[in-house]
Amino acid sequence: MDPALSNRRTAPRSAGRLFLGKLLGAAMGAALGVAATLVAGAPALAATLPSALPSSSEVAAAIQPHRAIYTMSLLSARNSSKVSDVRGRMMFEWADACDGWTTEQRFQLRFVYSEGDEMAMNTNYTTWEAKDGLRYRFNVRKTINGEVDDDVRGEANLTPNGGVGTAQFSKPEPQEIDLPAGAMFPTAHTLAILDHARRGEHFFSRTIFDGADAEGATEVSTVIGQPGPAKDAAKDALLRDAQTWPVRMAFFPTHSDSAQPEYEMSLRLLQNGIAESMQIDYGDFIVNAILEKIEALPRSGC
Repeated sequence: MDPALSNRRTAPRSAGRLFLGKLLGAAMGAALGVAATLVAGAPALAATLPSALPSSSEVAAAIQPHRAIYTMSLLSARNSSKVSDVRGRMMFEWADACDGWTTEQRFQLRFVYSEGDEMAMNTNYTTWEAKDGLRYRFNVRKTINGEVDDDVRGEANLTPNGGVGTAQFSKPEPQEIDLPAGAMFPTAHTLAILDHARRGEHFFSRTIFDGADAEGATEVSTVIGQPGPAKDAAKDALLRDAQTWPVRMAFFPTHSDSAQPEYEMSLRLLQNGIAESMQIDYGDFIVNAILEKIEALPRSGC
């Protein structure tokens, strides 16, 4: 592979983190997760977080398990950006597994660079997270132009009441890392966003571990805007009569002292956990994700 093209892998690497947690993921990661003022500077640590889960059980009860398809494209790029186009799709699935939440994110993205080179990135990111927020399993596989670029697998555990935790990786190589006090997993973080939104709290920061790579946890600063109706409520019944919040998140690696985030994510998040739209800002270019199709999945009934 062209070394120059290989070096550019660092630009889209965070797109596999959604939430949404992944992003989203986380993160679209997640998430898959906002059109408010960005928090500038490094976020506060979450060591004072009293527990891994948000306080309101009503938030979790309102979640609608679902499968969503998003169309992804380049929204804008600076003149200095080497990325000239981005196209693709993302599938995000959030399911109720009785004792836990499962998420699956599949990205199919093609990056076109100003010199004419192209890069195809396919990512499959699956997780299981206990509903008490204390246990987490993750599996990430990413290919670049058909070649395996990342293959990550492992599990993580947190101690109750916001204590410390550990993550054990079985791939790409066995290792164990410590997680700081107050760390959260992606789904618990999404529920925390909704909990803060429902209570009218507009700013908070947390340390999130999503397992998207072996670099450890990430500091996430979140700004929540004023609620309103879904913009595309007529598109599907799942979007109607649901309160929606604009959310903006800034992601800071815990091993970095930089005041600038690694990337930022904006989204419109419904009270039932569905993301109506997302934007991922890498600094020199922004990727847009628009909801194309939404399908309800069954609740566990447990």
